[in-house]
Amino acid sequence: MWKNWGMILRLAVPSVVSFASATLSGTISLIMVGQLGPLAIAVVGVTNIVIYNAWAIFSGFGHSVNYLVAQNYGEGNMKRGMERTYVALYTCVFFAALVFAVGLWFSPEILRLIGGEGSKNLIDGSAYMELRFYALSFGLMNFVFHGFFRGVGDTVTPMMTSLFGNIVMIFFTYTLTYGHWGFPEWGLTGAGIAFLLGEAVGFLGCVIMFYGPYNRKFGTRRPTRLNPKESKLLLQESGKLGIQEFSLSASMLIFTVFVASLGEEALAANEIALSVMSLGFMPAFAFGSTATILVGQAIGRGNPFLARRYGTDTMIVGSMFLLVIGTVEFFFSGSIASIYTDNKQVAETAGFLIMISAFLQLFDGLLNFYAGGLRGIGDTSFLLRISFIMGFFVFVPLAYLNIYVFEWGSIGAWLALYAYLMVFGTSVMLRFYRTDWLKVRLKEAG
Repeated sequence: MWKNWGMILRLAVPSVVSFASATLSGTISLIMVGQLGPLAIAVVGVTNIVIYNAWAIFSGFGHSVNYLVAQNYGEGNMKRGMERTYVALYTCVFFAALVFAVGLWFSPEILRLIGGEGSKNLIDGSAYMELRFYALSFGLMNFVFHGFFRGVGDTVTPMMTSLFGNIVMIFFTYTLTYGHWGFPEWGLTGAGIAFLLGEAVGFLGCVIMFYGPYNRKFGTRRPTRLNPKESKLLLQESGKLGIQEFSLSASMLIFTVFVASLGEEALAANEIALSVMSLGFMPAFAFGSTATILVGQAIGRGNPFLARRYGTDTMIVGSMFLLVIGTVEFFFSGSIASIYTDNKQVAETAGFLIMISAFLQLFDGLLNFYAGGLRGIGDTSFLLRISFIMGFFVFVPLAYLNIYVFEWGSIGAWLALYAYLMVFGTSVMLRFYRTDWLKVRLKEAG
């Protein structure tokens, strides 16, 4: 047990740092931008949800590369792992260009559609959203590279590229938003430019590592012809995992639209609470990624019961992390909320939301830990189905009832989120332990 825990921590801690640094940099950015007022916070909040949904649609490429390469690495067949990685990279170049075009031409319309009558002024943030779409173009490629690195058991490289990119983003958010240190004062637009620069720097770091040190290990510079069967497999798996992630993000988008109808201050408080909660969501995601690596590699080595053990141990260690984070958020919710804004009403609402949902992260942890394990064995069809059902037949209807029928406002919205993650996390956990592990096999191209 202790040996497994040590290995889990060696893989998970760099991922925790990587994902937490992304979350923390976003939090710091929101705090800095928050001084521009509730409208700026609302624009950032809506943009975050939109960008997350756009990322989710194409995130399946990174997720599928992660688990497929982990299996190939475990079985010692990295020729196949490289074929699969290049399918994802080639495809993501096309989609990155598509995302760039959407940001260029449709940002104002997207903000107008989401803001509705309750937040007409959101349209003023279209330049910020446009720049975030440009940044996402690099982010999609970064996620595929990170999936490859993690698949072969390297969580340090994604950590370093993420850290460096996030430091760049924070630096330029500070300097370009308010014109510090001789830089121009561009307000919210400056914060958008900072995101773009940060993702571009992270992408450069990934390219250098993939075609530099990793060329000596796996011949990453060698021309790789596309194998039709492998291409079909990766596109199918990426589609399922992308739709699964999109089901999560789309339901959160609808949730945000509901909250936006309550007004700018309610939307700002909701964004602050989500930003704080993400300090727990991202470590949960990091341990879920660790479960994918360890489970996938164990399946590649032909040891399914070790894979199951890895999934359980990852859940135990990850839950300890989340319990500590939740305790801190529960007792210091008011102080944490006041860091984001000097608007008293927004801070009070956000503080209460943080307090009542502090331990919500434990259920989100169950969801991420066991979903990571199911990805490791290739059980992607179940993840697609359960995400769709939970998002659109549990979360969205419950949020609608609590906000519009029972008129419970922001509290009702978050009670719906709480119930959703409880049921979702428990369902994925049951699936993991009810799997017939004797029948688990490597994912092969048909």
